[in-house]
Amino acid sequence: MPVLSPQTPPQFVAPATVGSDRQTVVLNVSGMKCAGCVRAVEKGLAQVEGVTSATVNLVTEVAVVEAQSDAVTAETLADAVAQAGFKATPRTSDGDGDDLTAWVAAKRAEQQQQGRRLGVAIALLILSTLGHLRHFGWLTVPILSDLWFHALLATGTLAFPARDILVDGWQGIRRGAPNMNTLVALGSGSAYLASVVALVFPALGWECFFDEPVMLLAFILLGRTLEQRARYRAADALRSLVELQPAVARLISNPATAGVAQTGVEVPARCLQVGEWVQVLPGEKISADGTVVTGQTTVDESMLTGESMPVLKQAGDGVTAGTLNQGGAIAIQVTGTGQNTVLAQMIRLVETAQSRKAPIQRLADVISGYFTYGVLSLATLTFLFWYFVGLSLWPSVMDSALGMAHMGHTMTLTSSTLLVSLKLAIAVMVVACPCALGLATPTAILVGSGMGAERGLLLRGGDSLETIHHLDTVVFDKTGTLTQGQPQVTAIHVLEDGFTEADILQLAATVESGTRHPLAQAIHQAAAEQALDLLAADDFDTQPGLGVAAQVTWRDETLSCALGNQLWMEQQGLELSDAVRERAVALASAGQTVVYVGLGDQVVVGVVAIADLLRPEAAAVVKDLQDQGLQVRVLTGDRKEVAAAIASQLNLSPAQVTAEVSPQGKVDAIGQLQAEGYTVALVGDGINDAPALAQADVGISLHSGSDIAMETADVILMQNDLTGLLDTLTLSRATFNKIRQNLAWAFAYNLVAIPLAAGVLLPVAGVSLSPAAAGGMMAFSSVAVVVNSLLLRSVPQRNIIKYR
Repeated sequence: MPVLSPQTPPQFVAPATVGSDRQTVVLNVSGMKCAGCVRAVEKGLAQVEGVTSATVNLVTEVAVVEAQSDAVTAETLADAVAQAGFKATPRTSDGDGDDLTAWVAAKRAEQQQQGRRLGVAIALLILSTLGHLRHFGWLTVPILSDLWFHALLATGTLAFPARDILVDGWQGIRRGAPNMNTLVALGSGSAYLASVVALVFPALGWECFFDEPVMLLAFILLGRTLEQRARYRAADALRSLVELQPAVARLISNPATAGVAQTGVEVPARCLQVGEWVQVLPGEKISADGTVVTGQTTVDESMLTGESMPVLKQAGDGVTAGTLNQGGAIAIQVTGTGQNTVLAQMIRLVETAQSRKAPIQRLADVISGYFTYGVLSLATLTFLFWYFVGLSLWPSVMDSALGMAHMGHTMTLTSSTLLVSLKLAIAVMVVACPCALGLATPTAILVGSGMGAERGLLLRGGDSLETIHHLDTVVFDKTGTLTQGQPQVTAIHVLEDGFTEADILQLAATVESGTRHPLAQAIHQAAAEQALDLLAADDFDTQPGLGVAAQVTWRDETLSCALGNQLWMEQQGLELSDAVRERAVALASAGQTVVYVGLGDQVVVGVVAIADLLRPEAAAVVKDLQDQGLQVRVLTGDRKEVAAAIASQLNLSPAQVTAEVSPQGKVDAIGQLQAEGYTVALVGDGINDAPALAQADVGISLHSGSDIAMETADVILMQNDLTGLLDTLTLSRATFNKIRQNLAWAFAYNLVAIPLAAGVLLPVAGVSLSPAAAGGMMAFSSVAVVVNSLLLRSVPQRNIIKYR
């Protein structure tokens, strides 16, 4: 498994970071209950002068605001949210991560309160059900079935458990931004007041239905409790990342002089400084990004890469904050602290990803903005229709003051036209559910992006998830993406008797001992793997682009040894036979670089073939993509022979591989594909890939890639394995399907439930919804959306071993 470089630990740029002419402000927003609330907050923020965009997430309760630099302050934005009727606090960026830690603590405390709320909701349901049973004469419990008891129960319910709902609903009306609580408050308040009137003025012949508002509010409280619990689970990934942040570190003195076995001083991890030394014992979290100085151990990096196998770490290797030391004690030198650690930057990336909306949510947002007004209008029309037209047009409905069933509640003979119309209007207000619309997209994105983080796939937002779903073309960079990015010796050909492959490699490594060229490093690595010692050598002569020569002591003789290409051999006076030239041509046509080894005055004793090998999983991944119906292309700046060899190994046609392409050429090639109507993803890792990654509809970078490539990419594959691309496609499709299912359910629910509550079946079947049943359906619709999003967790992960 790849090891993180200790000298240049991987960096992520927080998605909130923008150009110098803009600033990003993040606010924690509380009090939002539905998509209408989200719309109100976004509208309030957008009206602040200098704000260019505002995105609000209902589930994570976060607002991300982009504004012109120095045009607004966080306090001004918080005031704008307050004017919209919600509480907002600016999120600081001082690097210690206290905001997210506080968020986790608040969510945990909120969860602990859910048990009490659940108990209250269930108790109210039981007591209000007794009132319903009394209507049928099925069960009468002394005191508990008494009308005055239910009047007091309804009064107590509105005054205490449901007080926040009523207050928020009334405030929504006052500020001209009615929300879900407004509908519930109007519905329950109307039912309560009608029952009070019936109780005080029995001569009216109205029915007292105090049990209806109690049952309605109980269903609302129960539904919101279950919904909050489901939301808490949906945020598991982000919460678990935050909780991985180490709290303390054990400072020690320089282990090079004092060793690793020291008695350190425990300090808060956020107080560490770059360059200090930290001791990490077995079973402890690594407290900061750093480089192992002393000791050897295995580290569980599953939180970072999704890979469950531990990774061997020894002196010189990089380690990451939050990972778990499983083996021996080690001492590390700190290279990154606070918000500069990989873990902290991952948290910022995941958090912002969950705040970015998918384009498909725009329709839901537009509808939700006007939804409550529409529902109030429909409720009014329902009342007017039945009061003035319906009950006189269908006398049987009124006649069945004997038999009009309201989901288990039978109207009495004394029920009036006014009361029947009012009940139907209340049911319409209560059954309508903008919450399902508001939760449909963010909950799915929350779960999907969280699962990605758990599996080593960092996605920048819901918009990326949706675009990935529409991909039809995948373009690969070659070097470091399809290939391993490190040239390796693939073959050694001996051309003279008396020499072995080890002799050729030993001579080559000796001559290359003074250079750091990638080909030289490949030769050094091959010699080290065979434990070959370097020969005595001096008088080195290096010519860039040609080769290197030196005087080498070979079998007790000092001979000239040259290493390089054909032109260098000729300049050294070494002739190449036709057989040698043919072999070199064959190797070059197979995409390999040929290095000649000459010894003495006129003898070429061997040839070393070097190539950047394909990743083990590359061919299988490309085949899988093609089996899914995706176009696959390869763009490379390498020469045509190498590109042709890669095409052959990947079973691609020559037309699918373009060689000798400049960085600008990659941008132009992707732009051409987009102009032809394709939705294009580019998978790359180099600095020269950054412009093309930005041009592509989706940029995908390996974690081992350059910093700028990862900053530009929409998806980062933390495992440095192309199989992550297949996982990304699978996860994106599953997430997008969940979004569509959620939206379909939200729209279908309202299209069916609202007419049913309005009494569309009354003339035909004498059936409608009671306010309590409407409340139960509304609560169920919201819970159903969140639970359906949680089913994303059943999406299987690709088996990497299968592709190797």
